[in-house]
Amino acid sequence: MDRFQFHNPTKLIFGREQLQALSKEVPQYGSKVLLVYGGGSIKRSGLYDKVTAILNEIGAEVTELSGVEPNPRLSTVHKGVELCKTKGIELVLAVGGGSVLDCAKAIAVGAKYDGDMWDFAERKAVPKAALPLGTVLTMAATGSEMNGSSVISNEETKEKLGWGSIYAYPAFSILEPENTVTLPKDQTVYGMVDIMSHVFEHYFHKEKGTQVQDGFCETVLRTVIETAPKLIADLENTEYRETILFCGTMALNGVLNMGLSGDWATHNIEHAVSAVYDIPHGGGLAILFPNWMKHVMHHDIARFKRLAVNVFDVNPEGKSDEAIAEEGIEALRAFWNSIGAPSRLADYDIDDSHLDAMAEKAVRFGPFGNFALLEKQDVLEIYRNSL
Repeated sequence: MDRFQFHNPTKLIFGREQLQALSKEVPQYGSKVLLVYGGGSIKRSGLYDKVTAILNEIGAEVTELSGVEPNPRLSTVHKGVELCKTKGIELVLAVGGGSVLDCAKAIAVGAKYDGDMWDFAERKAVPKAALPLGTVLTMAATGSEMNGSSVISNEETKEKLGWGSIYAYPAFSILEPENTVTLPKDQTVYGMVDIMSHVFEHYFHKEKGTQVQDGFCETVLRTVIETAPKLIADLENTEYRETILFCGTMALNGVLNMGLSGDWATHNIEHAVSAVYDIPHGGGLAILFPNWMKHVMHHDIARFKRLAVNVFDVNPEGKSDEAIAEEGIEALRAFWNSIGAPSRLADYDIDDSHLDAMAEKAVRFGPFGNFALLEKQDVLEIYRNSL
């Protein structure tokens, strides 16, 4: 494996009935709080009332920013940054799913920057500071609760770009499985696809001597595969919710990819699609990932064979390595279909009209992918195979 340093500064507060920890965590950072949330689901579930009651009890001065979009927009980030600067905000508190957390991270670094936060996404600048960020998670998916990554959409330029910084790590994150039980089936499915996709991005790498990391990845994947059908059949089951919640955090908090550089091409390809069509990120990944796999399979057929046998229980007897690998990819597609994930871009009424524009966005910073380097033509072929 490659040399590495590991440091994750986020305090993870995980498990049932942990929300009250807000009363101890928030005062450590100040009394002026920007409460960031989405379209109102936390009000319907009662979580908003619980959070605001705790904030009132400790005497916090709360400013609210609601309406964060599923693909969080730069204009919303700008609103949050302005509120932070004019209200003297001392802590950003995100209550919601990954999109809310991603938006809050952008607000936290933007509040400590004299220019436009979009400079970080365009790689024109790097964050040097941020306001403290706390999170209360309501969806298992992105892993944003314990990492420094964020994805923001610029609605004016129709770009969706990822960025990251050590300053964007939450200071603390509260994960109660109870807060995820009201998540509808489609978003639950998208979240599990996203979790598995994060693990796949780590799993496909070129480093040697990574038996432990690869085993961790396979365990998380098998756990999601085993738990997903049970959760889909019983959406309010807190035990299943808890398992998936922990899988989501572990998939992208830096533990699985110690000493290796994963691929991350498929996320880049999907970002270009949802920048143009504003589709759910997990839905886009479900469509694209198997087609990326087929496109790059021959870069390391042994790794795809391992995935097929160790994760999808493909019987290798009497089969070529290529046949085993292909059976594993088909097993992934069948599994995602079985839990209700989309399989074609046509499921979102996407045709070939904007393939070239999307491919251009995907290669904006040049060829990409650490497992298999992709050029524009590769991206176009994956898009065409996904129609």
